Amino acid sequence: MREHRIYSPTHLETGQTVTLDRNAARHLLATLRLDDGAQILLFDGSGRDFTAVLRVTDKHQAVAEVVSVWHEEPQPPLHLHLAIGISRGERMDYAVQKAVELGVAEISPLFTERTQVKLSGNRQEKRRRHWLGVIQHACEQSGRARLPLLHPPRHLGDWLYAPPLPGLLLEHRATRSLPRLPPPGDRLSLLIGPEGGLSDTERKVACIAGFTAVRLGSHILRTETAPLAALSAIQVLWGDFR
Repeated sequence: MREHRIYSPTHLETGQTVTLDRNAARHLLATLRLDDGAQILLFDGSGRDFTAVLRVTDKHQAVAEVVSVWHEEPQPPLHLHLAIGISRGERMDYAVQKAVELGVAEISPLFTERTQVKLSGNRQEKRRRHWLGVIQHACEQSGRARLPLLHPPRHLGDWLYAPPLPGLLLEHRATRSLPRLPPPGDRLSLLIGPEGGLSDTERKVACIAGFTAVRLGSHILRTETAPLAALSAIQVLWGDFR
């Protein structure tokens, strides 16, 4: 069958009937024009895809009858945690979306000295929910069945107080490159700055905290390009792309 994959925030089990949220129902009924009885795939982010039958209850509402487990996604060989300085609008969305497609397991948005985006209170929570939606849609599109964990935005200094190690700091002035590093084991963190990069002080603090500075060639990459290049190279060397 053609794979129409939909994320469900409800924990899924075979035999249950789940109500689809309004956005999912609108996508299936209005955009894809699926009829009552159509087969779809559901996933709840825990690692399994389920076959389900679409049941139309109203013009803009639908439920899904969960039939069986269709596929279970294996655990990745390398657990990747991306920590990235918050950048403006579409740049951050693009970085988050592509990082999900490239297999990250966790994402930590960070406030840094050069972060130009001001977020607090309701606005910060609204932005966090927006990024979560980007992650969910990226999983739907890419076929991922495990939903990456999105951490609340934090200040870089607070995050570095107990950073997840081993970790790499992307720095174009570094002397070491990825192929010259030893394999990281089964976990790896990647720290990338916002527009303008991290300050000299922030880079020093990150290295003191245990991060290893590495470069990707001789060019300076934009904040939305750097994670794509770094994650791709990491996956080729030690992860899913081997």
